[in-house]
Amino acid sequence: MKKLFFAFAFMFVASFANAQGVIKFKTESHDFGKVEEGVQAAYTFEFTNTGTAPVVISNAQASCGCTTPDWTKEPVMPGKTGKVMASFNSQGRPGSFSKTVTVISNSETPQIVLSIKGEVNQKGAEKAVEAATPVAPATAVIKSAPVVAPVKATTRKKSGK
Repeated sequence: MKKLFFAFAFMFVASFANAQGVIKFKTESHDFGKVEEGVQAAYTFEFTNTGTAPVVISNAQASCGCTTPDWTKEPVMPGKTGKVMASFNSQGRPGSFSKTVTVISNSETPQIVLSIKGEVNQKGAEKAVEAATPVAPATAVIKSAPVVAPVKATTRKKSGK
């Protein structure tokens, strides 16, 4: 009887030892398209724990200082959802961008890389294009004053009488 009990207890413990959380993101990349300079572009990546144990995200690391990650801090139970937000500061960064956020967790895949990309339009670029576009000249008539040539001064000799 004791052997049967220990065998059952061993199998019960072994089944939990293999339990692991699995993070399944709806998407692992996002394209913002065109973003105006100065805008804080943010996207929230949603995931579901499809495993059999809680998932805890211990960290999310951005590829540079212009990208700030935020994530669900509490354990995500099996079947429940969590979020990882990536926020990109476009101020002073015109042109194309491609950034990553590495999610570190206790899941079956301990590191998952999420990516964001887009193109930052330079602030005032539309105004610069408008200013460079030639404008038809005004049709006002401007009259100018007549030009008078300067008079040369002449010197006369005095007669000695």
